[in-house]
Amino acid sequence: MREIDKRARVSRRVFLQGSATAIPAAGLAAAGMGISAQAAWAQGAKNLQPHTMATLVLMARDTFPHDQLADVYYITAVTPYDAKAGADPAFRKMMESGVAELDGLAKRQNKTASYLDTPWEADRVALLKLVEKGPFFQKVRGDLVVSLYNQQAVWAKFGYEGSSADKGGYIHRGFNDLDWLPAS
Repeated sequence: MREIDKRARVSRRVFLQGSATAIPAAGLAAAGMGISAQAAWAQGAKNLQPHTMATLVLMARDTFPHDQLADVYYITAVTPYDAKAGADPAFRKMMESGVAELDGLAKRQNKTASYLDTPWEADRVALLKLVEKGPFFQKVRGDLVVSLYNQQAVWAKFGYEGSSADKGGYIHRGFNDLDWLPAS
């Protein structure tokens, strides 16, 4: 039987990096210069607007919702869009206009300032259903299938141990040890 350690491991270096960015952000917030928690990481985007990057992360979470996954996995999944937007102006326009369309729908449907400001997941999903046939949503959804679920750190969250070919195959290693499905 396999054992999966569900505790998050944080190294000293990662803890210090996080606390080093939290102190200036707290100082700016105290001075009245608010940085939203959703968009603070996106300030490093070079080609897409920080609002666009933050919206893409929330859109990714609403499209593929997994409560056991932290936002860092969704951020990792959409971060390549920034570099791709720098190399392809048409792609950049599609991302920016797609987010603008979502924001416009949020203003009309939910009377909120943007998609990010829509507090309820059900309301955001309803907005996504309005744009799901368009090229913007299809591109993001299609890319997320690979960029989110191909992260090795995500595999452990779902109980997938990776390739078994180099360890003798699944027949002799965990073929019948599903513990997350109800017994039928």
